[in-house]
Amino acid sequence: MFPCRNYVIIYDPLPDGAGVELIRFSMRPETIAISTIRNGRQMPQIYVDADACPVKPEILKVAERHGIEVTFVANSGLRPSRDPMVRNVIVSNAFDAADNWIAKHATNSDVVVTADVPLAVRCVAGGSLVCGPTGRVFDDTNIGMASAMRDLGAHLRETGESKGYNAAFSPKDRSRFLETFDRLCRRAKAAAAGTGDQK
Repeated sequence: MFPCRNYVIIYDPLPDGAGVELIRFSMRPETIAISTIRNGRQMPQIYVDADACPVKPEILKVAERHGIEVTFVANSGLRPSRDPMVRNVIVSNAFDAADNWIAKHATNSDVVVTADVPLAVRCVAGGSLVCGPTGRVFDDTNIGMASAMRDLGAHLRETGESKGYNAAFSPKDRSRFLETFDRLCRRAKAAAAGTGDQK
């Protein structure tokens, strides 16, 4: 446990031994009370596949506006945050450790941000609302095609028929993500409150 000026950080080993969870408890009573009320209302959660994620600031901006807790999951490179609504989970370097953690914890009405199609497949199957950093939504209507195209691209790269270059992340991608992510957060809150669905 590491006491800081406005919060306490506790390094909590994950039960499966895959890493540790960095948990922050705010020293501000009003923040703790608000969090308790939100938990009582079954607020959705945001889970971010944070390795090389280019839209972390945008995620935090939208999440703060909607009052939704954000969990960044990666095997390294996460900056500590003083915001009690933001937590970091550091997993091991094992293959798919971050994906496995997110898929295990994300549930119906949660929002997941990932560029990894196999993880998107698992989260969509679990009922989560999923989008990529470019604002691309993954859902029941397109996840099968996205998975097939991903497998085809991998095959073409393996056979040398494709160089596998990815387009550079653009301001248009960032803008599209902001719009899409905000919409998914609103849908998640409505679904969790029983005032709407995820479709």
